[in-house]
Amino acid sequence: MEFVVIAVIGVVIITTAIRNLYYICQPNEVLIFAGTTRWVPSLQRRVGYRLVKGGSSLRMPLFERVLRLDLTNLIIELKVSGAYSKGGIPLRVEGVANIKIAGEEPVIHNAIERLLGKNREEIKRIAKETLEGNLRGVLASLTPQQVNEDKLAFVRSLQDEAEEDLGKLGLVLDTLQIQNISDDVGYLDSLGRKQRADLLRDARIAEAQAQSQSAIQAAENARLTVFAQIDSEMQIVRAEAQRRIRDAVTRREALIAETQAEVGAKLARTQADLAVQRERIMQVRQQLQADVVAPAEAQCTSGTETAKANAAQIIEDGKALVEGMRQLAVSWQKAGPYARQIFLLQKLEPLLQALAATVPAVKVQQVTVLDGTSPMMGMVTLLEQVRAATGVDLKQLLPSKTPPANGADQ
Repeated sequence: MEFVVIAVIGVVIITTAIRNLYYICQPNEVLIFAGTTRWVPSLQRRVGYRLVKGGSSLRMPLFERVLRLDLTNLIIELKVSGAYSKGGIPLRVEGVANIKIAGEEPVIHNAIERLLGKNREEIKRIAKETLEGNLRGVLASLTPQQVNEDKLAFVRSLQDEAEEDLGKLGLVLDTLQIQNISDDVGYLDSLGRKQRADLLRDARIAEAQAQSQSAIQAAENARLTVFAQIDSEMQIVRAEAQRRIRDAVTRREALIAETQAEVGAKLARTQADLAVQRERIMQVRQQLQADVVAPAEAQCTSGTETAKANAAQIIEDGKALVEGMRQLAVSWQKAGPYARQIFLLQKLEPLLQALAATVPAVKVQQVTVLDGTSPMMGMVTLLEQVRAATGVDLKQLLPSKTPPANGADQ
C-alpha cells in the first residue's frame, strides 16, 4: 500500500514538473529559451538563447529561462508637422503604419537583442520616432508636387528609406498609408487650383475630343451600317438571282422535257398520219387522173385537133385572101387611074345597104320629083350623109355633069 502511494506521489510530482517545464509556442509569438549558447549560421556567431516558433519545447530546469516575444501588429499614427520639402515648403503629413516584430531570421535576432523585455507602448514609440525621422528625410528629397501628385511613389520611397532602419531594430513595416498632406502657406492649395484648372481644361479637351471621336465613330458606324445594309441587300439580290437561275435551269429542263415530249407526241402522230396522208395523196392523184387529167388530156387532144382544123381553115382562108388581094392588085393595075373610084363604088353598095337598114321601113305610095331651083338637092343631101358617115366624098367620084333625074314610082 505504501508503494502505491509513493508511485502516485511520484507520478504527480513528475506531471507537475513536466507541466512547468513544457512550453507551447502560439502562432503569433516566439519563445526564447535563454541560458544556453548555440551557433547561429545566419549571424556567424554564437548566441546565448534558442528560438522556438510555432511549436513546443521543454525548458532545462535551472539552466534556461523562457521569454515570450509578441509578433502581432502595432498600429502607429504618424503626424509630422513643419517638415520641409525640397524647395523649402513646410508640409504637414498624416498617415497610418502597421509594424510588427520580425519573425524570420536573421532580423529576429535584432529584435531579441534590442526589444526583448520592452512593452508594446515602448516598441510603438521607438517605431514611431524612427518612421517620423525617415518621413522627414524622404520629404526633404521630394518637391510638394511630387509628394502630392504621386503618393504611391512617396510611400515606396518611405518604405525603402525605413526598411533598413527598422530592420536594424528587428521591426518590419507591413503597410503604410498616407492619409493627408497639407501645408500652412497654401502652396498645395494653389497647386490644387492650378491642377483643378488644368484638369478642367483637360477634361473639356477630353470631352470635346470624345464628342468628336463619338461623332466620327457614329459616322463610321452609320457608314458601316449602310455598307452592311448594302452588302446584306447585295447578298439577298445574289441569293435571289441564284434562286432564279436555279428555278430557270430547273424550269428550262422541265420545259425541254415537256417540249421534247410534245414534239415526240406530234412526231408520233405525224408518222401515224403520214401513211394515211400518203394513201390520201394516191387517192387524190388517182381521182385527179380520172376527173381532171384524163378529161384534160382528151380535151387537149380534141382542142389540138380542132386547132389544127381551124388553123388549116385559117391558112386556106389566108391563102384565098392573099390570092384575092393579089388578083385585086392585078385588077387595080389594069383599071388604070380610075381604079380607086371603081373600088370605092364597089364598097359603097354594102355601105348604103347598111345605112338603109338603119332607116325605119316606110311605105312610099308615090314619089314625085319636082324641077326646082336645085334639081340635084336630094342627091347632094345623100352624098353629104355618106361623107359624114364614112368620110368618103362621092362628089369627087361623080362626073361633072349628071343626066337629069326623072320621077319614078317605087
